[in-house]
Amino acid sequence: MCLSRMSAPGGWKRLVNASLPKPSCAWPPPALAGLWRGVQSHMTDTTSPMSQSAKRAAKGLLLIPSAFASVALFAPAQAADYTGEAAFNAGYTTGNTETTDLGLAAKLQRDGGRWRQSGEFTADFGETDGEETKNRLFVSGQLDREFSERLFAYGRASHEIDEFSGFDSRSFFGLGAGYQAIKRDATSWSLEGGPGLKIDEIEEEVVNGVVVTPAETEESVAVRAASNFSHAFNPNVTFSNDTSAIYADVSTQVSNTTALTSSLFGNLSARVSFDVRYDTDPPAGTESTDTATRVSLVYPLGGGN
Repeated sequence: MCLSRMSAPGGWKRLVNASLPKPSCAWPPPALAGLWRGVQSHMTDTTSPMSQSAKRAAKGLLLIPSAFASVALFAPAQAADYTGEAAFNAGYTTGNTETTDLGLAAKLQRDGGRWRQSGEFTADFGETDGEETKNRLFVSGQLDREFSERLFAYGRASHEIDEFSGFDSRSFFGLGAGYQAIKRDATSWSLEGGPGLKIDEIEEEVVNGVVVTPAETEESVAVRAASNFSHAFNPNVTFSNDTSAIYADVSTQVSNTTALTSSLFGNLSARVSFDVRYDTDPPAGTESTDTATRVSLVYPLGGGN
């Protein structure tokens, strides 16, 4: 596969370039390179009509190829297979209040020998009476190296943009070790942990023309811990619970997703999930806890589907 170094936005540039191999062929194609340069010029041009929120969202979207790039770096093509899923949820109400909610999520994984690469993408958008109430983008990539049937090491990068969190963006880069505590046909439970770098871009808050909270970047050494559990009650019904925590002196982020997935017909499944995200020290004027309940349609990716 053709992979090359690319200029990533912001503080990602050095880390992304260091993680990618030296060019082995002409990449990216001219059309993609032109699109990349065009969007970058909008993000850096202060006279561009593109809104600041759109620019931040575009930056996050530009990081998707970087997050998923590890999926194709190490596993031999003939020995690897892609698997994953895509999920979509939507809601619309009218009457005294008109609301619109849209959500899209995708996961992709590739196993090849002792290497395993995975990527995740989530986007949520919501409006109430024409006013935006939800706008969040999350993307991550992880590379695992197995040393035994249960023990592995990993490298991970993630980036989040949430218009209503008080942050322009939040990023994490880390390394660590993992252990497959349970590895059965119906049940799986893995534990991960290790150090990393946490980068929070705090957005500027202006009230009546006065800067109340100045824009700043907080970089701190952090420790990440994660638990991923799944159990299949039968071939048609699966329960999962994923928890992660990133601890740092400035703040600690904890997230948990509990989901129940049931087959509908063919390759289509339905999922009910509940998300909780908690921050010990959120910016002034924002809540420490966010929750989301979703009903989604899920379709498998790869694996011959």
